Amino acid sequence: MKKRIRIAVLMGGKTPEHEISLVSGREITRNLPEKYEVLPIVISRTGEKWSLTSRSQLLSLPDPMILKGTQKEFDSPALKEIESVGGIFKKVDIVFIAMHGPFGEDGTIQGMLELAGVPFTGPGVLASALGMNKVMFRKILKSQGLPFPKFVVVEKGEKGSSVFKELGAPPYVVKPDNQGSSVGISLVNSKSYLSKALKKAFKFSDIVLVDEYVEGLEVTCGILGNKNPKPLPLVEILPKKGDFFNYESKYMEGGAVEIVPARISKTLTKKIQGMATEVYKALGCKGFSRVDFILRRERYPVILEINTIPGLTPMSLFPKAARAEGLSYSQVLDKIIKYGLEK
Repeated sequence: MKKRIRIAVLMGGKTPEHEISLVSGREITRNLPEKYEVLPIVISRTGEKWSLTSRSQLLSLPDPMILKGTQKEFDSPALKEIESVGGIFKKVDIVFIAMHGPFGEDGTIQGMLELAGVPFTGPGVLASALGMNKVMFRKILKSQGLPFPKFVVVEKGEKGSSVFKELGAPPYVVKPDNQGSSVGISLVNSKSYLSKALKKAFKFSDIVLVDEYVEGLEVTCGILGNKNPKPLPLVEILPKKGDFFNYESKYMEGGAVEIVPARISKTLTKKIQGMATEVYKALGCKGFSRVDFILRRERYPVILEINTIPGLTPMSLFPKAARAEGLSYSQVLDKIIKYGLEK
C-alpha cells in the first residue's frame, strides 16, 4: 500500500485575521483527499501555544467566526498542546499554510519553515514579505510600469496634512501598510473624517497609506502554478454590505455578489490576467496567489494589492474562480500541495 503524504495544516496565529485563518484551515482540512494524512495545528492568538488535533475533532468544533471580536481562544479537550513544534515538523512531508495577515502571510512562518528544511505551500519568504508590505509592493509595480492608485504615506505621529495637497479633495481610502482582508481600512468622504480613519489604521501599523479613491468595477484574478503560472477566470465583485469590498462584504453571508466569469470583454479579461501573471512573476510567487484590481471608468485596470495566501473559506474568491475553471476544491488543494513539493 502506498504511503500517504503527511501534511500539517497551520491555522490561527497572531493576527487580526485569526478567525478567518481558522475557517480556511478547517475548510482545507475538510476537503483534503484521503491520500493525505492530515495533522491540523491551531496556533493561539498570542502565537505562544501550538495545539495538535485530528480532522474529525477539528471539524466538530464550533464555527470560529463566533470568536470574532471576543479575543477568546478555541478551548477544547480536542486541542492537545504541542511541546516540540520542531518535532512535529520532522514528521511531516509538507506544511499547508492557512494563515493570513502578519506572522502568517508576511514571510515570518515561511522563514521558520525554510530554516527547518520543511516544504510548504504558497510563496516563499521574499515574495510573502513584499506582497504584505503595501509600500514595497507598489515600488515593485512601479519598477514594472504597472498601474496602481496615487497615494500618500503617513507615519504614526503625523497628522496627514500632506494628503490634501497631494490627492486633492476626498474621497480617499485609508489602509494599514501590513494587513489583509480589509482590516483597519476606511473610506473617507470628508476631510473631517481623515484623522479618525488614520487613528483606526494606526492600531494595526505604524505606516498607513492614503489612496485616491478609484471608482469602478472591482475584479480579482487568481493564479496557480510555479514556473508557468496560469491565471484563473476573473471574479467580478459587487459589495452589498458597504461602499467597497470590506471585511463584512468578504466574510458575512450575503455581503457581496460575486460573478464568475466577470462580465467584461475577452480583450480586457486577457489584459487583466496578463497583468496579474506579470505581478506574480515579478514578486517571485509560487503555488498560488490572487491579485485584486479596480477598473477605472470600467476600462482601465488599476492594481490594488496581491494576496499571497488568498482566503480558502467557503465564501472565498479563489475557490470560486477555480470552480469556474473546472477544478473542485479538493483538486485545487491537490495542485497547491504539488507545487509546494516541487523543488
